[in-house]
Amino acid sequence: MKEDRQKILKQIDEKLGALGQSTETHLKGLLNAKPITYWDYIQTGALLNLQTPRTTHKDEMVFIMYHQVNELLFKMILWEIEQICFHEDLKPDFFVSRLGRISRYFDVLTESFTIMKDGMEVEQYMKFRDTLTPASGFQSAQYRMIEFASTDLINLIDARFRDTIDRNTPFENAYNHLYWQAAGKNYNTGEKTTLLNLFEEKYMGDFIHFMKKYNEHNLDLTFMKLPEEYRHDLDLQNEMRHYDHTVNVKWVMAHFGAARHYLESGKKTAEATGGSEWQKYMLPKYQKRIFFPQLWTQEELDVWGETNLDGHQILDEPLVIR
Repeated sequence: MKEDRQKILKQIDEKLGALGQSTETHLKGLLNAKPITYWDYIQTGALLNLQTPRTTHKDEMVFIMYHQVNELLFKMILWEIEQICFHEDLKPDFFVSRLGRISRYFDVLTESFTIMKDGMEVEQYMKFRDTLTPASGFQSAQYRMIEFASTDLINLIDARFRDTIDRNTPFENAYNHLYWQAAGKNYNTGEKTTLLNLFEEKYMGDFIHFMKKYNEHNLDLTFMKLPEEYRHDLDLQNEMRHYDHTVNVKWVMAHFGAARHYLESGKKTAEATGGSEWQKYMLPKYQKRIFFPQLWTQEELDVWGETNLDGHQILDEPLVIR
């Protein structure tokens, strides 16, 4: 034990010495330090006091906490994407392991929509949602960043304008033609809604900076820059296909199903919170949002987001490449 202790102290000396710090001072500091506790480390006090309902409806607390959990998972996803895209010596096994983590987070997000769909009373939701206008889940900046970090920007452009955009297009112009812009504009006049104006006022500068950061380092281009033998790794290809399909079909359709459950309850049509035309931009069959189009066959691309006569997704779960 004495030898182990001496070895550890030597390593501490070397580490702190390289930083110009005194080991003795740090050890004295430990004598005065309080023991770490779970609640201090996790900051449970702060975390559990972040819920501020705007109405007296009890299910609004479910709504708030559900979305806060989503944002924490989004942060975890962005953390993993950055590790992949800026890895100095990227190999398929690291790419697969981190992408697997990301897919599991999105699997949780997809399954969690049952909390939204079945975990609140329709009558309560339809009342407190009016108080939230013009706020909307559309305004999740982290989700937009996940998209920017996942694929080449052209794959996020509104399908109607993709032929007019290329890699030489200024970021500001490309931004104004992103697929989700359609949900924040009047479909007839093209004028931006309050929903979109507030969102851009808060985040547009951050988005442009983030788009530039990942322009050459998103998951799609990171994959394409790998040596050829790495790009042919079947585990990596399958993990990327699973992530792509989970985010752009399964997650989206689960979200759509939960939204439709409430917004069309007792009605033929309804607007989402904030007035967005949710069906126009959300359904994958309209926009064909695909992060890694080179990994799908033309037949798979043709039926992306389409349903059969029973209402089930034709491409319910992508076939594993063998």
